[in-house]
Amino acid sequence: MSKLQELINKLCPNGVEFKPIWSLTTWDKKFKGVDRKMQPNVISYPYVLANVFDDIEETNGDVKLLTTGIGGAERWTTEEKAGANLCEGEIIAIPWGGTPNVKYYNGKFVTADNRIAISNDTTVLHNKFLYYWLNNNIDLIAKTYRGAGIQHPSMLDVLNIMIPVPPIEVQEEIVRILDSFSDYAAELQAELQAELQARKQQYEYYRNLLLTFNPSAYGCGTDDEQKDGVTTWGGHNYKIEWKKLGEICDNMDKLRKPVTASTRISGIYPYYGASGVVDHVNNYIFDGSYLLISEDGANLLARSTPIAFSIYGKTWVNNHAHVLHFNSDVTRKFVEYFINNLDISKYVSGGAQPKLNQKKLNSIPIPIPPLELQEKIVAILDRFETLVNDLTNGLPAEIAAVKDQYEYYRNKLLTFKKLTA
Repeated sequence: MSKLQELINKLCPNGVEFKPIWSLTTWDKKFKGVDRKMQPNVISYPYVLANVFDDIEETNGDVKLLTTGIGGAERWTTEEKAGANLCEGEIIAIPWGGTPNVKYYNGKFVTADNRIAISNDTTVLHNKFLYYWLNNNIDLIAKTYRGAGIQHPSMLDVLNIMIPVPPIEVQEEIVRILDSFSDYAAELQAELQAELQARKQQYEYYRNLLLTFNPSAYGCGTDDEQKDGVTTWGGHNYKIEWKKLGEICDNMDKLRKPVTASTRISGIYPYYGASGVVDHVNNYIFDGSYLLISEDGANLLARSTPIAFSIYGKTWVNNHAHVLHFNSDVTRKFVEYFINNLDISKYVSGGAQPKLNQKKLNSIPIPIPPLELQEKIVAILDRFETLVNDLTNGLPAEIAAVKDQYEYYRNKLLTFKKLTA
């Protein structure tokens, strides 16, 4: 039996009492519409606008810049730069506006516009236990955020959230376990992220190597000319033919049909746009395997997501993606990889709204190795793609699994039976 279970069996075998947050905490402001008895005291912390952080940030500082957002690199400053805005203590914070989240910090800090709480009595409520419990029940915090545009929490609703208050010994043991598990999960995720980054760099290297068919490299012209030639791969010589994209596939753009969001009927069939699925509808216009290539949008030049992607089965495509059909699935996948690795800027027109029209798309030169070599290249790149990008396999799945495991055990540890009279 674990130490935690022994403590629960000894100190609270029949459950724990639940109390409203207002009865256990002190906050940094007197909130509008909240009865005085719920806030007999406040503890004041000066806050600064988020853009001030840019002026006072110091990489080697030891004063935490407590932002309101989620994620991102930790930011620091010095006591000198913090000046009159320097705060110190063990605190819990939620943002006054924006995306709901919960932060914990113990030490010197400067805060942006956060609402800050501390335990009234740390022999009754452990500050970090409160943090872990609120973070595990972030949906309760999120429900209090309201308003158009930037949402703000209803602090009356926040203060009335009921939280379990097990004996302090139980809280301390839970905090100890979650601290250890958090450190382990963070370290493991950091290692997996580093491995993922290394694999992505490796993938990019081999993708460039496998998909570069510079004519001059094969003695058949200059890099500005696409002439047939021969490449050596795996100890074998392969003939490379260059053809325009419009010569090796059928363009199905005339079958596309945009449907405005207000007139779409929800259904099971994916509705595709320039960068992937944007909705699901009750009908389809394509049935089979096709290659979609973005027709317009900033991503044509930014390339933050692939501009070429395959679709399968029954689908609907709007007029923001070109639809190409190939006689060979292998060639379709080969062209998908090639286009995603190709600088297409010279084929894109428009400034504010970049566009790749059908004429320009069809004119893009594509190297066509024999099907045997296409299969080998696609197989290698498929394995890399699964390793670095597939959310159900490979390293992204491992990273997600660590997070899921942590959240599962956190939820188990922070779920209590309510004490009944």
